[in-house]
Amino acid sequence: MPRTPLAAAVALTALVFAVPALMSPPASTPTSAAPPPTIVPVVDQNFADPDVMRVGRTYHAYATNSDGRNIKWATSTDLISWTVQDADPLPVLGAWADPDWSFPPGGPGDHGVWAPEVFATGPRGFVMWYTAHDRASGKQCIGAATATAPGGPFTPRDTPLVCTPEIGGAIDASSYTEHGRRYLLWKNDGNCCAQDTWLRLQQVSADGLRRVGAETPLIKQNKPYEGTLVEAPTLWKRNGVYVLFYSANFFGNGSYVSGYATAKNLRGPYRKAEAPLMTTDKFGGEVRGPGGQDVVTGPDGRDRIVFHGWNTGFTYRAMYSQRLDWHGSRPVVEGARIRYEAEDADFTRANARYATGGASNGVVVGGIDFADTRVTFRVHVPRSGTYRLHTRFANGSAPGDHTLTVNGTPSGTVDYPLTGWDNWQTTSRDVTLKAGPNTISYGKGANYAELDAIDIS
Repeated sequence: MPRTPLAAAVALTALVFAVPALMSPPASTPTSAAPPPTIVPVVDQNFADPDVMRVGRTYHAYATNSDGRNIKWATSTDLISWTVQDADPLPVLGAWADPDWSFPPGGPGDHGVWAPEVFATGPRGFVMWYTAHDRASGKQCIGAATATAPGGPFTPRDTPLVCTPEIGGAIDASSYTEHGRRYLLWKNDGNCCAQDTWLRLQQVSADGLRRVGAETPLIKQNKPYEGTLVEAPTLWKRNGVYVLFYSANFFGNGSYVSGYATAKNLRGPYRKAEAPLMTTDKFGGEVRGPGGQDVVTGPDGRDRIVFHGWNTGFTYRAMYSQRLDWHGSRPVVEGARIRYEAEDADFTRANARYATGGASNGVVVGGIDFADTRVTFRVHVPRSGTYRLHTRFANGSAPGDHTLTVNGTPSGTVDYPLTGWDNWQTTSRDVTLKAGPNTISYGKGANYAELDAIDIS
């Protein structure tokens, strides 16, 4: 039977769905076997806002200032095992920049030298774009420097490449090339001054040292999970679609996220995804505040996404490197949960209702009370294998379960402790899925429980 439309389902709830008339005991937190950490840093020290460039067989990663260096630098041949180099590839800033300016939110020793971008302009020509504090305006601006080797030393230019104090300054330069043309993406730092933040695009000269033509604003902050800002643009093209990765919200805690938007044309319009790509919750708390991302193709020809996340004590931002798969032009990050709402599933002899208690999207599916009741989710995964199924539920009856069927095969149960109604909790177990589309079906088991959503990781 087709999924019941929400309005009809809510009306049906008043007629056919009844919560068992009993007093709910104090809510308890469900327990489940905790899997070992699936996501670990590849550079387990301060290495924020990573940018990665490949030269020959070696990958070079550059990061925001730390440990007395304006720019941190590391090398790898596989994007997994990294060696952090002692040298500072940018030992001196441009004459326009203040090397002693302090940025307390960035942590001890942060002098506002942020988010480098390095690219080759020839066999022995390299350019670095970097953010630093402009002496004249008192705002952050983007500078350029050149070198003849990936590790520098880079020689800075005397004037900034982008400096727009009237709109808060300029930070987070990123490079994109197409049809022999190079483009600069950056953010106006409006959140410093109660202004909007826009990610912008403009063509630059072949050597990357001069802006040419008109700039185009692409996206600004306008979703609740973005807070007051968007930043850290990375542009990638997949199947003829432009995918604009970006970070959003406050960088200094677990609320930092990475999102993406897509467009058919380079200059847009870009349409944002409804949900962020990477968040603390999507990584089950294993990565805190994921952001500052870059995308690179690995030696195996597969894409990877590198990004930073806070350590458990929020004292430094380590670098992570995860496989990046695709569902068409939609990016899928290995280890990041993908949510499927219960009200969007196909359900038979069950009904949707509005819910409280922090229900995802504010709607859940209940009335899973009959032998022929089914709630079937259609999920897509990039590769065959074992995945973690996370079920958001509430159970106000007694400890119980739902039967589980995966791709038509009975697969045991999903077990629920007693939580109380509208107290949405998560229980997790492993499932085996095939590459591409899959069905995950819940049926009536012991006692009663409602479904809010499932996550796949």
